[in-house]
Amino acid sequence: MVLNSLDKMIQLQKNTAKIRNICVLAHVDHGKTTLADCLISSNGIISSRLAGKLRYMDSREDEQIRGITMKSSAISLHYTKGTEEYLINLIDSPGHVDFSSEVSTAVRICDGCIIVVDAVEGVCPQTQAVLRQAWLENIRPVLVINKIDRLIVELKFTPQEAYSHLKNILEQINALTGALFTSKVLEERAERETESQVNPSSEQGEQVYDWSAGLEDTDDSHLYFSPDQGNVVFTSAIDGWGFGIEHFAKIYSEKIGIKKEVLLKTLWGDYYINMKAKKIMKVDQAKGKKPLFVQLILENIWSLYDAVLKKDKEKIDKIVTSLGLKIGAREARHSDPKVQISAVCSQWLPISQAVLAMVCQKLPSPLDITAERVEKLMCTGSQTFDSLPPETQALKAAFMKCGSEDTAPVIIFVSKMFAVDAKALPQNKPRPLTQEEIAQRRERARQRHAEKLAAAQGQAPLEPTQDGSAPETNLKGEEPRGDEEQVESMTPKPMPQEENNQGSFVAFARVFSGVARRGKKIFVLGPKYSPVEFLQRVPLGFSAPPDDLPPVPHMAYCTLGNLYLLMGRDLEDLEEVPPGNVLGIGGLQDFVLKSATLCSLPSCPPFIPLNFEATPIVRVAVEPKHPSEMPHLVKGMKLLNQADPCVQILIQETGEHVLVTAGEVHLQRCLDDLRERFAKIEISVSEPIIPFRETITKPPKVDMVNEEIGKQQKVAVIHQTKEDQSKIPEGIQVDSDGLVTLTTPNKLATLSVRAMPLPEEVTQILEENSDLIRSIEQLTSSLNEGRNTQMIHQKIQEKIWEFKGKLEQHLTGRKWRNVVDQIWSFGPRKCGPNILVNKSEDFQNSVWPGPASKASKEATKYRDLGNSIVSGFQLATLSGPMCEEPLMGVCFVLEKWDLSKFEEQGATDKQNQEQSDLVKEGQMGDEKQELQDGCSEPFEKRTAQKGEASLSDCYGPFSGQLIATMKEACRYALQVKPQRLMAAMYTCDIMATGDVLGRVYAVLSKREGRVLQEEMKEGTDMFIIKAVLPVAESFGFADEIRKRTSGLASPQLVFSHWEMIPSDPFWVPTTEEEYLHFGEKADSENQARKYMNAVRKRKGLYVEEKIVEHAEKQRTLSKNK
Repeated sequence: MVLNSLDKMIQLQKNTAKIRNICVLAHVDHGKTTLADCLISSNGIISSRLAGKLRYMDSREDEQIRGITMKSSAISLHYTKGTEEYLINLIDSPGHVDFSSEVSTAVRICDGCIIVVDAVEGVCPQTQAVLRQAWLENIRPVLVINKIDRLIVELKFTPQEAYSHLKNILEQINALTGALFTSKVLEERAERETESQVNPSSEQGEQVYDWSAGLEDTDDSHLYFSPDQGNVVFTSAIDGWGFGIEHFAKIYSEKIGIKKEVLLKTLWGDYYINMKAKKIMKVDQAKGKKPLFVQLILENIWSLYDAVLKKDKEKIDKIVTSLGLKIGAREARHSDPKVQISAVCSQWLPISQAVLAMVCQKLPSPLDITAERVEKLMCTGSQTFDSLPPETQALKAAFMKCGSEDTAPVIIFVSKMFAVDAKALPQNKPRPLTQEEIAQRRERARQRHAEKLAAAQGQAPLEPTQDGSAPETNLKGEEPRGDEEQVESMTPKPMPQEENNQGSFVAFARVFSGVARRGKKIFVLGPKYSPVEFLQRVPLGFSAPPDDLPPVPHMAYCTLGNLYLLMGRDLEDLEEVPPGNVLGIGGLQDFVLKSATLCSLPSCPPFIPLNFEATPIVRVAVEPKHPSEMPHLVKGMKLLNQADPCVQILIQETGEHVLVTAGEVHLQRCLDDLRERFAKIEISVSEPIIPFRETITKPPKVDMVNEEIGKQQKVAVIHQTKEDQSKIPEGIQVDSDGLVTLTTPNKLATLSVRAMPLPEEVTQILEENSDLIRSIEQLTSSLNEGRNTQMIHQKIQEKIWEFKGKLEQHLTGRKWRNVVDQIWSFGPRKCGPNILVNKSEDFQNSVWPGPASKASKEATKYRDLGNSIVSGFQLATLSGPMCEEPLMGVCFVLEKWDLSKFEEQGATDKQNQEQSDLVKEGQMGDEKQELQDGCSEPFEKRTAQKGEASLSDCYGPFSGQLIATMKEACRYALQVKPQRLMAAMYTCDIMATGDVLGRVYAVLSKREGRVLQEEMKEGTDMFIIKAVLPVAESFGFADEIRKRTSGLASPQLVFSHWEMIPSDPFWVPTTEEEYLHFGEKADSENQARKYMNAVRKRKGLYVEEKIVEHAEKQRTLSKNK
């Protein structure tokens, strides 16, 4: 195949049924980019000799140096099969766990994916992750088992061993797919059951005990990978060959005379051929018969490798002639066997043919998008498809039809923005010169040459007298040079723009329906846009003219800029893009931050947000080397934020600019980008900022030397009690069971708060359901304010009750009685893993939406004050007392809330005010009077506010005092309980050979890691170690492991959970045994204290440390005699 012209591509784009959008997914270093190279070389874009060495899709310099892909990039390929022509939009994605967000952006705009697995390493952690991502996006996978040559050359397997090893790999992958499938079926079944409980039917009695419901009936045969289904290809991308079973079935059906259909079913599996009877039989392993796959396929490949590696020239020639191939003289004489192998194999079994044929047969076109996937894309947050407005539901048909008529709505999803140098844009490329321009140049060059000669000849004699002549001619020579530059760079206009904006952003997008045309006006819908809100704000509904709409949050109206065909490192200009295609869109950088939905109708909901496997957790503070360059840094950070789907950029209260990234490699890439592309200044970077959480525990039963507490003699209680007294100031009462009572500064209100640790399961439930908690808070606040606009949809209501049920199930026992009903708020930021419970008698309020929380007079009177208390709780949970880090897993109970004095004060103020109010109202007229009688609520509120005004003499407004008091009360309630730090933990997967296991364990234990399991991989000498490692200890971990094991072990770190550090940061020895064991100063390093002090130091808080003043003066007792 030859390099296709742009017109050909444009023509192919119009036939939606023949388009395939696919991405290549795999673990790091399993050969994605090499495979992509082979497929690209089939289009003549790169030479087939360079395929695998060039890594064409890795266009960044650091990608080439590190040898890993760091971003997903797309290229369009043309493939002809018989008379049919296909357009394949191939997206290469990274395999490194730090860049798994790039995988999410690629998966969203594809319909199918190629999963690549290394034949030696088999299924790795990241293989599981990408399979799960593909599964969550409902896209169909096909499998490529790559690097088969390693089985021959490195592991030196026999064909029979290789066959059983490949069978093993297939089983592992199918087991993964099976697990994903089972969980999905069981989830659906659980949903059906909850529905049947909500509306019980007559036959419910039988249903409950039907355990197997779902799994047996559902057909899952199409999900699994098997060569006889045609969705597995065996390849060696570096040697340029690959085959599916179909290729050999065709050859052998002609050779042996057995039907092709029969061979397709039997070439994989335990079947052997009886050559005499020309029959295929089931293998009986004991007889030592070889399966067909070994006998007919693998042995041929093995014998070819064998002949080439042993340099057996006769055998090679024989094989080449029997296959009817032509090998060039250069390859035949080449000393490197790899060159000969790839020369023979790439003609005999071309890899691009095998892979692309499988893609075109097995993967769906954009027209085959499933209804399930469309519904999933359109439902954001806790919404369900049925709860969307009818106009929105009507768009589903447009998705399914993928129509290109003018009436079809244009729906485009932008999955990420990527930065492109201005030079790479098609409009800025220097165009080839015409004949006239070349003639002009030649003429100009001649003139200049002649002038120079003249100047040189005339200069020698005239030098002393006329020293101005030389510079003069010089000037003349300069002018045409500038002229020439203008001709060269066809468009001189973008040049100055390039100085201030060193590149522009192109949106990486896909058209789901309608035709995208340059200059088309379109709505940009942000991730938080809601069509329901649009209907509320725009009286005319969705049919309103788009030009004069009132402002709707998260929606903008813009024009599509240039449209580009993505061709790996290059972009090509397009006028329009039909549906089902992947494209680049220019001119959206002011409207789209990272991802967005573009639609010609405002009734379209934004697509469900991309789900990222890796959570950004590694934080660093960044500042410019020269403070004057701060504006450059701020601008650069903005651009970086737009260019990277996963990075987060924060400006903390302290004014630090913080970069949050997914891991060390990702951090390095972001910093390089900042320095070289976006900010173009020198920056200094802080040590990584490690996040912690603070919590409390139950008092321990045993002390540090495992003695029961209370049984042994206390010796050093003296300095501990002193500390305890100093911790809590006067004016705060603390009961023996930890109830803290605090009064506001003006002595009008008293709060009693107790802190309790939440069970681990509850904290986990709260973390998982943060989205649902957010929507509960929104519903409750809108109900409380009397805006009963959005009716709660049935499904959301069910989800809320299910969540509440889960909490009730885990919060059992005497002290948790009725707690779930009394939950007042979650925190921090109203959706965190801490709860505020209201047990005071006077004022009942709960977070659960429903008839209970309807506003009564009493409630409205207290609401403002209640909001102050909730705000105080939010502040307290946002920064704990140990080192100002957020809290986690703490329940604050507001036991008493005494406002009697405040009410008395309010009453006396009211009397004084009513008299003055009457005087005023007499002047104001009767209309106001009616309004006042009709609604007494504002009147009460107003008097309350006036009352407050009179109270806020020296202590500030009363609401502010309540906030501060509540915050303090929460902090002291925490401090009277045993406090602990929680550290962020990575799960760490390490693949290592047996002989370096000891060193891996040494590195892990040095960094406080703990091994969960280790297992040996079947058929290899590799061990897989699963461990957990604190994020705080992980910096430089990967490098250290590689150094210590000479590169034989490589870890993958993914953030998994928060874990409590068992040691008490404030612990000092108090008993005799502890003194004997730890010494008076307890010098042995306390991990939690070390972390706490490090954080306090960084934040500029007080750290209790002994500083040695005169280290050089050493006085010993013997000297003093």
